[in-house]
Amino acid sequence: MESSIYEGNDGWWHGRVTMGVKDDGSYDRRHRRARTETEVKRKVRELEDLRDKGRAPKAGRKPTVEQWMTTYLTDIASLKLKPRSLDDYWSKTRNDIIPGIGKHRLDKLQPEHLERMYRVMLDEGHAPSHVLKVHRILSRALKIAHRRRLIVENVATLVDPPTVDETEANPFTTEEAKAFLEAAARRPTFMRWCVGVGMGFRQGETLGLRWPYVDFGNELFRPEWQLQRLTWRHGCKDPHGCGAKFHRFEPCPPECTTHKGYKRGCPKPCLKDCVGHARACPDRKNGGLVFTRPKTKKSRNAVPIPPPFIPYLREHRAQQATARDAAGAAWQEHHLVFTRVDGRPLDPRQDWEEFKELLAEAEIDDRRLYDGSRHTAGTILNELGVDMPTIMEILRHTQISQTRRYVQGRSHLSKDAMRRMGDTFMPQAEPPATETTDNRAARARRRRRVR
Repeated sequence: MESSIYEGNDGWWHGRVTMGVKDDGSYDRRHRRARTETEVKRKVRELEDLRDKGRAPKAGRKPTVEQWMTTYLTDIASLKLKPRSLDDYWSKTRNDIIPGIGKHRLDKLQPEHLERMYRVMLDEGHAPSHVLKVHRILSRALKIAHRRRLIVENVATLVDPPTVDETEANPFTTEEAKAFLEAAARRPTFMRWCVGVGMGFRQGETLGLRWPYVDFGNELFRPEWQLQRLTWRHGCKDPHGCGAKFHRFEPCPPECTTHKGYKRGCPKPCLKDCVGHARACPDRKNGGLVFTRPKTKKSRNAVPIPPPFIPYLREHRAQQATARDAAGAAWQEHHLVFTRVDGRPLDPRQDWEEFKELLAEAEIDDRRLYDGSRHTAGTILNELGVDMPTIMEILRHTQISQTRRYVQGRSHLSKDAMRRMGDTFMPQAEPPATETTDNRAARARRRRRVR
């Protein structure tokens, strides 16, 4: 296990370090070289130190960042992540990580490379939250590479990502919630918004709610499934060739008319080995509107139904049975609580658009769908005096700190609380005493008080 250092005929100093034995039984000898003997000795000592600590990287040529990210997302992350999260990882890898640092070799990656990429992303107009998500994805991939001894250190831990200000919630007040539901009462989806606003269900959980998981006897909802729109995947053997006619490797001209109506502007050019455009694949799979399990086990806990909701739910089910009979063979049975006129699931995009329409009808300021449902339920429960652990159970959070971010304080409650605090510590002011008699004794008492 001794190392050897010598000067070669090429004018360089060379060091050979024995790291152990390879899988085939041969010795694993690593090579280092430098212009001076002192420098090569330093490199040899560093490699020996890594060997003795059991942190030496594996032998062989290290992959590039692009190659490792592809391997990580295809073979490692896909076994653990939910489909929606995996799509998001792929999107940020293709659009940000690979164009930014994809050509760097994994073991040659430096913190400066990451910092420069983040700076460019911010200058291009990306939000700090977007850059932070890219940093976390890259850090997780490098952590796995470090665990498998492909690199000596995870350089993402040496970089400070941009600071992100937490998005301030803007829930409905009690009056706004009532006005919103009054506007929704004129639509067939009235109960969908009652469940969202009154019970704090997520959009996917509400649209994916099924009648077999509605327990009228015990007055419980069991959100076992959620509805999500997933990205299509190729089912063919040649994804690159399958989407050949859709590939576009050159950016659009400044005055592009092809994508003029696109809300997000012109799409980015395809990568050299693009495997996208799976929507046009004849054997496409795992895309469109799909029923998936909620992200955590806690999210599947049963939630009590408010008793006043029960008659409206029964009436809603009777109206749905009438619509099923009217549709006849065109009805597509999914046992959903909230459906289209032919039994198909409600589209999440159309559901979001209806939410915006109801805001306008109720004359409420624009806000996020999450603010009008989940944040509203948590805030109003808090106003009603419900303690925080109970709100956590209703919203099905895993940590109470997460619940506190969903509960927005109200100014009138704060004023009332501080008024009661003042009454507790400060004595009440007594009304001034008045003299009802004007005799000699009373005048003497007044003179003594003045003195």
